[in-house]
Order: sequence, then C-alpha cells, then structure tokens
Amino acid sequence: MIPIVIQALPSSLSEARQIAARLGVTSDEIAIHKFPDDEIRVTVKPAAAVVIVYAPLDHPSDKLLALLLASDALRQGGARRLVLVAPYLCYMRQDTAFQPGEAVSQKVVGKLLADAFDRIVTVDAHLHRTHDIREVFPGIEADNLSAMPAIADSLRATGFDQATIVVGPDSESEAWVSDLAARLALPYMAARKTRHGDRAVEIELPQPEAVVGRPVLLVDDLVSSGGTLAVCARALAAASASSIDAIVTHALFPPETMDEFARAGIRSIRSSNSISHFTNAIALDGLLAQALENEIGKITPGTSDE
Repeated sequence: MIPIVIQALPSSLSEARQIAARLGVTSDEIAIHKFPDDEIRVTVKPAAAVVIVYAPLDHPSDKLLALLLASDALRQGGARRLVLVAPYLCYMRQDTAFQPGEAVSQKVVGKLLADAFDRIVTVDAHLHRTHDIREVFPGIEADNLSAMPAIADSLRATGFDQATIVVGPDSESEAWVSDLAARLALPYMAARKTRHGDRAVEIELPQPEAVVGRPVLLVDDLVSSGGTLAVCARALAAASASSIDAIVTHALFPPETMDEFARAGIRSIRSSNSISHFTNAIALDGLLAQALENEIGKITPGTSDE
C-alpha cells in the first residue's frame, strides 16, 4: 500500500490536484452517482495508509453524506488515517439553540465528521462563541488556518496603495483584519455591527474621519447574502473613502449580488478559492499544503499492514 494520497469530491478535483502537486503525492477523484430518487452511490479509489480527502463544504447536504460514505469505504479499503481538508466548513453558525426546539447544528455536524475522520483542516471557520476549533471536533485533531498569509502574499504580488486602510465590518473581524494590516504595514479599523435580522444590519464606523480621502480594503471572512458588506461599504462611501475594494475568504453570494455591491460603492471584490466562485483570485494551495506536510511522515511504506 502506498503511504499517502489525496482523494477529492468531483467539484473540487482541480484544487486538490494543486495541493497534491505541492506535496508530491497522487490525487484521485471520488466518484458519485446519483440515482433517480436522489440516493447516491459513492466509489473511492484504492486507499493508501493515509488518505487526505479534499471537500469544500458549500451546498453541504449531498457532500456531507458523500463524505460519510467515502470515509467508510476508505476504512474498509485499508486506510489507517483519514484527514478531511474542508477549506470552507458548513454549519458553524448555529453553535447554540437560539429558540426552543432548534438543533445545534455545529455540535451535530462536528460529531459526524469527528467520528469519520482523524483530523480536520479548515480555513477561517465562521465561529462565534466557539473559541477553539477543537471544541467542534471532540477527540480528534483539528486546525483552523487563517487565510490572511495567502491574502497578504496575493496583495503584495498585485500591488496596493500604501495609503490604504484595512476595514472589517464588525468586531468579530478584528482578529483577521489586524493580522492582515500588520502583514502589510497598514492601519486598520473594525466597524461596529448591530444585527436586526438575517438580512438587516446597521454599521457604525468608530472613526469615520480616518477614511476620508483614503482607499479602503474591506475584508470579511464569509459573504453569503452580501448585506453586511454592502451596508459597510455605504458607510465607508458616506465617510468619503476615495475607493473601496473587498476581499473575502469564503464567497457564497450569487452573481446578481455584484450589482448591489457596485451600487454600495465597492469597486472590486476578490475571494480565496476555498469555494469555487467567479470572484476567486487568491489560491490557498500553498497554505493548505504547508499544513499537510506533517502527514507525509505519519505513516511510511515500512509501517503499512502489508
């Protein structure tokens, strides 16, 4: 048995191959067949001692079931260690029951994946009251990587105005906004957000005078409806920012949202390739490969069961 391979769901095979090339390992596709009644059949390639499964978990319903079936098939095929690389991790928002009868999906999904894999690697997980990703996955290894090093490298490569101020849309963004600003030697600001509903938010800039006449880089971890990003951009435009460009780790919004962003004053928006999206401009393969390098030496051919 070979020591290590990467296997990926069909929609993310290209990204998996980029990581595999960096690690010097092979990559294969996990085949999924859907029957007329929407049941699925999952077929994995021959297992290795260590199998890294690559699967961003946007549109998660079918993907979660496919991962559970693939995990079982790989174990049956002899895999001794399974690592899930999910650059975008679903169901992290619901970390408590806000109303009677609500399921705490973070806990349920976390246990499902922890039972199926030995390690989870993700990027900028959308956590609120959970402070450590290992709390989500009891009993296994878990890594929540920051996309900020990859974003900083991309900005240095493409160039940016040294007068730029980095802005986050809420207090939760301060950790990654301050990190990115420090990497680029730029000032930063975290706005204050008040949420009135799923799509109704209010944004207040703590120092609106700081953005007057300056280019702004608006940074967020996750954009789905785009409401928060648009409201923050309007506040920045009202404060007389000279330009507004946005960068997000996880882009989930549909193409028609771009019109709303333009009306709000956003000149451009770029995302990481944690999820396949038309705004992808920042590759995470280097970041993920670095986090996975220690898997190469976990099990060698000499320690296999053959």
